[in-house]
Amino acid sequence: MIRFNMLNKNEEEILIARAKKGDQSAFKQIVDLHSAHLARTIKGMLGNVAESDDVGQEVFIRFYKSINQFEGKSSLKTYLTRIAINLSLNALKKRKRNYSVFESGEIAENSISKFGQNKDGLLEQDRKDIQKLVQKALSYLDPKFRTVLVLRMIQGYSTKETAQMMDVPLGTVLSRLNSGQKKLKEILTKLD
Repeated sequence: MIRFNMLNKNEEEILIARAKKGDQSAFKQIVDLHSAHLARTIKGMLGNVAESDDVGQEVFIRFYKSINQFEGKSSLKTYLTRIAINLSLNALKKRKRNYSVFESGEIAENSISKFGQNKDGLLEQDRKDIQKLVQKALSYLDPKFRTVLVLRMIQGYSTKETAQMMDVPLGTVLSRLNSGQKKLKEILTKLD
């Protein structure tokens, strides 16, 4: 099986061409290559909830149904991530319609103060607690800021790649990144 970090553009094109011809094993390879990355992106947007798995499956269903429309103007990773972001944003809108995200009882009881200075680094449980706290803080951000922070800071995409995935100008990404970081810091301070 091809590993993602070893997949070059030519190999990707061959794999996509095979999948377009109905080769199920090629499509399965695409799923295997991209599912972990997409799961991290979706969970960054929605949190670690069952809804994240549903959105992850929907990404590949959508891609399967529209694979013949994929023209290769961007990498497959970028294309799938864009689908994942759009579906995540739709899920957030639906969630917001169904219940208020900002209910007062929703703020986590986690506290950063227990993390103090540790000369040897953070303990595993501390690291997990910090991840949960950051995820909770991200859930309070407006989706336009959350999307930029997840793609740029958590997934490590460049500013240019983030702009392409979101289909917005580079300056918009930079502005949202700056504002999002400030808002995230404010939220984390309140959760402390």
